[in-house]
Amino acid sequence: MPIFVWFLGKVVVMAKKRVLFISQEIVPYLPESEMANIGRFLPQGIQDKGKEIRTFMPRYGCINERRNQLHEVIRLSGMNLIINDTDHPLIIKVASIQAARMQVYFIDNEDYFQRKHTISDEEGNFFPDNDERSIFFARGVFETVRKLRWAPDLIYCQGWFTALVPLYLKKEYHDDPVFSKTKVVFSTYNDKFEGKLDEKFGEKAITEGVARKDVALLKDPTYTNINKLAFQYADGIIFNHKDVDDELRTFATDLKKPTLEYPGEQSYIEAYSDFFEKLIQNQYKQAAMVVMPLVFININH
Repeated sequence: MPIFVWFLGKVVVMAKKRVLFISQEIVPYLPESEMANIGRFLPQGIQDKGKEIRTFMPRYGCINERRNQLHEVIRLSGMNLIINDTDHPLIIKVASIQAARMQVYFIDNEDYFQRKHTISDEEGNFFPDNDERSIFFARGVFETVRKLRWAPDLIYCQGWFTALVPLYLKKEYHDDPVFSKTKVVFSTYNDKFEGKLDEKFGEKAITEGVARKDVALLKDPTYTNINKLAFQYADGIIFNHKDVDDELRTFATDLKKPTLEYPGEQSYIEAYSDFFEKLIQNQYKQAAMVVMPLVFININH
């Protein structure tokens, strides 16, 4: 049901709120996992609650384009992103999950996403350019949403591969009209990897809006520090697994930001929806102080 508002002597219809989902994994494009299932069913649940959604994930080479009916969106493709002084063409593809009435956008690039595995090779070895792949993915989503001119009220990003999204939102894209009022939630899992990403990760992540001091945590690009960076710039934090690193929990507590524990498979959609709504409404309360109070009217439809 739409929301009707009495404003300046008129009844107006408020636009649906918009949530942008940025996921490391989504079923059915990748095998089932806790993250992939949430990546699939959370957007549908939020859409069913009356919000507009857009969903993005990497176009890993193991995703069967023919079976999943992916096709390139020519009007959104064609931009080059410079990472580590090298141009990388941005290719955007899209597919539909008919049962959920939702589309999934895929960030693709021949250098980063054509290999037949996700983040590790067939022997379980971490790809050495995973840092650049995560930079390309995050920036690729922002540039594509800009082209769509679709301004989200909230971004939900999940998995360490999306950890740069809060940083780029607050430092690189905060002045863009599409993102100027956007809040961001980062959701962490027990997807810990051993070792570190490339030692130059922080340098590569620097952009016109991102300074060296902003990525100080990436001087030591461990899994823990990458997640801490996301926490540092997020407006809200979700712990999507009971076994999340204690160091990360302590860090989040010290930041004094809104946090949410994963309530379980049966009730997470309702809990996340309430969490999103509170973050969005805080934003609108601040904006309302600048203008004038709105009178909400219930009209049965």
